[in-house]
Formats: sequence, structure tokens, C-alpha cells
Amino acid sequence: MSHLKLATTDYFLSDKHAITVADRHPQPEFPTHSHDFNELVIVWRGNGLHILNDVPYTITCGDVFYINADDRHSYESVNDLELDNILYNRHRLTLGADWEGLLPGTGTHQRQRYWRLGTPGMAILRQQVDALSRECLKTDPLSALLSEALFLQVGLLLMRFRHAPDSPLLSDAEQLDLLLMALRVSIDQPFRLDEFCRQHQLNARGLKQLFKQQTGMGVNQYLRQLRLCKAMDLLRHGQQTIGEVAARCGFDDSNYFSVVFNQSVGVAPREYRQRFQKNATTENLAHL
Repeated sequence: MSHLKLATTDYFLSDKHAITVADRHPQPEFPTHSHDFNELVIVWRGNGLHILNDVPYTITCGDVFYINADDRHSYESVNDLELDNILYNRHRLTLGADWEGLLPGTGTHQRQRYWRLGTPGMAILRQQVDALSRECLKTDPLSALLSEALFLQVGLLLMRFRHAPDSPLLSDAEQLDLLLMALRVSIDQPFRLDEFCRQHQLNARGLKQLFKQQTGMGVNQYLRQLRLCKAMDLLRHGQQTIGEVAARCGFDDSNYFSVVFNQSVGVAPREYRQRFQKNATTENLAHL
């Protein structure tokens, strides 16, 4: 399928600048596109779907993505989504740092380019990104170098504070992080918030309010979005029956799954699968 190709010349102040910050407050829906530069995306609040190389992710506050040049991605079903895109050109970076280690590149699978930030890390990174954003607006050579130094600090702070989305080890985990992790491992099984709160000695009412405030949706709504995201991925790339997809995504009744999927995505699961398998077949034939 054809898509937009965003160019360095449209976003960077000059051919000497290696970094710029595009704040998306809010981030609207945006069609499939790629670019000739790299992106570091930090989500501050709200929620939506991020489709990266045909893999759908439910994103919300604290999510971090490293996007390589030529990756294809889009934003769909956004709801009060706020994020910062830090755009950078690898070949323009001049400081002698381990940029490959700090910024996962083309040799890193996209599963290893998706991370989470806890609340303390988000607060610290927000200040650093704001400072970087201000410096990137200046045109003098010193500011270009300062921008790179601030960007290096952002990369190092991310290494310190980020954790894998499904990491079982969060010694200083915040309530919200614990709940988000629990929801991610509950896609194919029931989740009971009251039981979760008793297990972790948390106040259910306060946690639900915090979750709604930070993500823009309720706990059950978010879990359903995760399950639909998984279903979209299986329908795009798998060969399971609709019933098997429903079961792997936590739906006991395949008919109910079809109704929920249709209401959310706008087409029935079978039609969704046919659409993407047809597009994939067309692309393969075009390359023969």
C-alpha cells in the first residue's frame, strides 16, 4: 500500500541540525507514513492505537517507542492523546557517545523498541524534553551542540527509567504501572480489579480514578482495547479461525467478539482479515 514519506528538509531547521522536537498536544489521527529520519516517541497522556509496521499497539501515558527511518506507522482511534516526537538524524550526531546502544537501530526488533516509563521517570523526562524542545528552536551553532547534549541526556535517562512493558520486576513500581502490567498479561483470561487491589493492598476506587485521569479511559475499556489490538494483529498475520482468535483474546463467545470488533473497528473480523490478506497478496505480486 502507498503511504506518505516525510522528509528531513520539512522538519529540521538546517542541514546542520541533528535533532528537533515536534510536540503533539494533542496528536490527531495520522495515516500510514514513513520518514528518512528516526523518531523517539514519548506518550504523556490519553490513549490511542499506534500501528507500527502493521503491528497494532494500544498506547497510553508512559509508553516509549523508538522508530527507525523507513518504519511504517500510523495513529488511529486517538482520545486526548498527547506525545512528543523527538526527531533525529543518526548520521548528523557528532558527540562521541554510544548512540547505537542508547537508540535501538535497524538491527533491533521492534518488540525491543517499545518500553514503559513509571511516574517518577516521566516527571524527570518531561523537564528534559521541554528543555530540549526550547533549545532546538535556536539556530546558532552552540544551540545545535547543546541540543545534542540534551538529547544525549534524554537517551541516558530513558536507559535508567524505562522498563519492558511486561517486566515482572518493578521494585519501585507505581500503582498505575502495576495495573497496566497486570492488564497486559490478562488478554486471554479474566481480570478482576477488586482481587488485584486486595493482592497489592490498593484502594480500588482511587486506582480507578487515577487510571481514568492518566489514560483517558476506564480499566475495562482499556483491557478491551488491548484485546482488540491482539485480535487485529492475529487477523492481519495469523491463520486461526475467528473462534480461536476470540478465545486467545479473552472472548468466550465468538459471536459477541464479532459484535464488539465490528463496533470498534467498523468491519467484521472476517472482512478485516480479508482486507489485509488481500493487500499483502497484492504487494507480494507487485514485487515479483
